[in-house]
Amino acid sequence: MNDHQEKPMESRTSATAVDIRNLSFNYGSTQALKNIGLNLKRNEVTAFIGPSGCGKSTLLRCINRMNDEIAGTRITQGEILIDDINIYDRSVDVVKLRRQVGMVFQKSNPFPSSIYDNVAYGLRMRGERDSAVLDQSVQESLESAALWDEVKDRLQESALGLSGGQQQRLCIARTIAVKPTIVLMDEPCSALDPIATAKVEDLIWKLKHDYTFIIVTHNMHQAARVSDKTAFFYMGELVEFSDTSRMFSNPSVKKTEEYITGRFG
Repeated sequence: MNDHQEKPMESRTSATAVDIRNLSFNYGSTQALKNIGLNLKRNEVTAFIGPSGCGKSTLLRCINRMNDEIAGTRITQGEILIDDINIYDRSVDVVKLRRQVGMVFQKSNPFPSSIYDNVAYGLRMRGERDSAVLDQSVQESLESAALWDEVKDRLQESALGLSGGQQQRLCIARTIAVKPTIVLMDEPCSALDPIATAKVEDLIWKLKHDYTFIIVTHNMHQAARVSDKTAFFYMGELVEFSDTSRMFSNPSVKKTEEYITGRFG
């Protein structure tokens, strides 16, 4: 692999985690994103909010090229830069990109294997075979996900036996085990009860010192609680982007205020 491929995965000197420039994106002939420009800072939590179908999840999936898996999709203009490299450049290794940009989905998706094997999966796929290294990484990842004390005596039991909230924290542990710099979350708490939701939100706030989080949420209270910045989308366009505290107390755009206060959406 050449230096151009390595750079997006190794250089972490910029204060910017993700730089989205004039991005437009289509599903077939349907334009889903229109001229999106966003500069997301490292070690912050950014929430994407907006009504269903506004493009927020589409943009999230663009950041680790998950939309590549959907036939007929394409970026029609613009670029997404991570560490000053356009991630849609043909020379970029997509597998390595997705190690750097991890993803936690709406529905927890543990593998039908042991708790230990779930967390170790990414490391083994990367070629790690040293059991001591795996043991340490599994423990550290579960500790970071605030799950170690609950599962340390059950590591060889099936992950499917965990509660929904525990499964979601396990998926977070599995994601961070390979040391990404950016973690994408698509409605990570929508299937969880309030107690489990609070645990995940606390976890996000704690882990932002080590990772950059980008979260899609329909829950305005959640966006207000966990994010540093909020981006509001409507019909494929970015309407407003600012500090969360300012957006929720004094939005600049009337449509933002109407959405936050529940007048539409």
